[in-house]
Amino acid sequence: MARKNSVEEPEKQKKDKVKVIYSSERILSENSDAARELFSSGSYGTLLEDGRVQFSVFEALHLLEKGKIEIIDFRKRVISKDELIRRASRIEKGFLTKYAVFRDLRTRGYIVKTALKFGADFRVYDRGIKPGEDHAKWIVYSVHEAGSITWHEFAAKNRVAHSTKKKLLVGVVDDEGDITYYEIRWIRP
Repeated sequence: MARKNSVEEPEKQKKDKVKVIYSSERILSENSDAARELFSSGSYGTLLEDGRVQFSVFEALHLLEKGKIEIIDFRKRVISKDELIRRASRIEKGFLTKYAVFRDLRTRGYIVKTALKFGADFRVYDRGIKPGEDHAKWIVYSVHEAGSITWHEFAAKNRVAHSTKKKLLVGVVDDEGDITYYEIRWIRP
């Protein structure tokens, strides 16, 4: 009897996972209540008009690690965590550094969305705030401790944050994967 239950459990877990298709650098869910639940309760992805949810590669990896989704390609082959990281690293410079910051902020209870239009890695909403209810509190740049930015780049990032009425948050990832955050604000003398 115990053996039968152990066989049924993985099947149940597999059925509970949202099927997600990775194609042409887009990651789209099936049209299901479970996919929409990831969007509505966890603020993962963007809800499309046809009822599917489009996820960023960061969101997809996070949900894959949590066992919430199963990713398949257009050939119906399952994409593993390692394969997703490999694909994402080809198209997103510094992917693992950015993902470390994304995962850390999500684990701390923040809603994290991409921020391409701000020229940043992410925009982050304060705890308890969902996108659409209020604006993001921070724009975030992820940097590896061995990396560097010039003062001009730093000033430009700060100016973007200030002009969009957000605080600048820099997440510095060290070789052990620990992250130190620096919040930068404008001060008028």
